[in-house]
Amino acid sequence: MNAELDRLLAGVGAILLDFDGPVCSIFANHPAPKVAAELANVLRRHGVDVPPDLASEPDPLEVLRRTGATGNQDATRAVEDALCAAERRAVETAEPTPYGREVIVSAQQAGMPVAVVSNNSAGAITAYLAAHRLAGHVSPVVGRAYADPTHMKPNPAPILQAVGAVGEPPSRCVLVGDSLSDIDGAHAAGVRVIGYANRPRKVEAFRAAGADVVITSMGDLAYVLLGAEVDEMR
Repeated sequence: MNAELDRLLAGVGAILLDFDGPVCSIFANHPAPKVAAELANVLRRHGVDVPPDLASEPDPLEVLRRTGATGNQDATRAVEDALCAAERRAVETAEPTPYGREVIVSAQQAGMPVAVVSNNSAGAITAYLAAHRLAGHVSPVVGRAYADPTHMKPNPAPILQAVGAVGEPPSRCVLVGDSLSDIDGAHAAGVRVIGYANRPRKVEAFRAAGADVVITSMGDLAYVLLGAEVDEMR
């Protein structure tokens, strides 16, 4: 595992992190299914007929994605606003991912810019980073495009926006993500990708999807980056 990461990181100049997963569990104490149900109620209040499968959808981002696909811009903006507010509340009690902080700090100290590229809202991400004294270690923060779920990952646009900001070519950037949309988006953007398999069932799925490396703990990445930091100081 460490040898694979060593080889990968030897050709990398910048780290791009997904937020929910590699950095924290945003809905750890504000359950995602409850937020999704709240969004379904927003749709009902706007006169939208909510089919049973959408009413039982546990993923708030999927509720937003499906609302956007209807072409109803008023409903999409209403769901977006409600989701942004829910995410801002959720980050107040989000649980930091073990070793996520160490990855961010050690990467920067090793001379690698660190960006966050997420389907969550930029406001929630920046609030979390500020509360955990990480804001100075991460730039840019590329969050969800307002009320335009077609630009969420796996669309490569937000990844390429982050790549442009860190000043490295795509081939010298690596995205760390915990979903297939991260892997697909990374491939579309031409960046390398580390699959963070925070559930056992994800390991084979990420390998099959073509992740360059699959890790089961952010500690695996932190360990290698700490070694790079030591080398940088010599």
